Amino acid sequence: MEVLSVNIGTKKQIKWKGKDVFTGIFKKPVDSIYLEKNDVKDDIVCDRKYHGGIDKACYLFSSNHYKYWESLYPNLDFETGFFGENVTINNLNEQQIYIGDIFRLGGATIQVTQPRQPCFKLGVKFGTQKIIKQFINYNSPGVYVKVLETASVSIGDTMELVERMHDSISVIDIWHLLYQDNFDEEKMEAAINNPFLAESCKKSLLKRIKFK
Repeated sequence: MEVLSVNIGTKKQIKWKGKDVFTGIFKKPVDSIYLEKNDVKDDIVCDRKYHGGIDKACYLFSSNHYKYWESLYPNLDFETGFFGENVTINNLNEQQIYIGDIFRLGGATIQVTQPRQPCFKLGVKFGTQKIIKQFINYNSPGVYVKVLETASVSIGDTMELVERMHDSISVIDIWHLLYQDNFDEEKMEAAINNPFLAESCKKSLLKRIKFK
């Protein structure tokens, strides 16, 4: 997998249900980024309840999916970073990446913690909230990672698997547990007990069990 773009965002004010809300989802390509333990250096994180932090320090999204969204929304300008990702990378396949996987990304060492869960800010970016359901149905959410070793990442760097810590729960398995109407109860239990799954994601899964 090769890095095609690295992106950071500035603080931007948007309107949501009549209120002013701030977001860092509007990201632009830069020459390089530096992965720190809690976030990407100089990348704005406005709502730390849902973004940033150890388990979601950096967001990766595959460039392979851009053509699909460009065909669905031809009037939008899909510059890399459009989905709010810090790293746009080719051939990232959520079905073949497992929770806990450790990768070397540029000079950094990262560990996969969960898929991206879309919120209303993605809808604001697209100009319609129907994108949320479309994004869920497309089954290619990208991945959040924690940073085990801090370092810079630049265009042309590669992402290579270093170690597979757990091979029972893929990123797309978690995605299905989060959003499919019917879920595999054994897989749900395995996911909740997975030591490498982000705690915030575990809470989302526990809510699904509670309200089943």
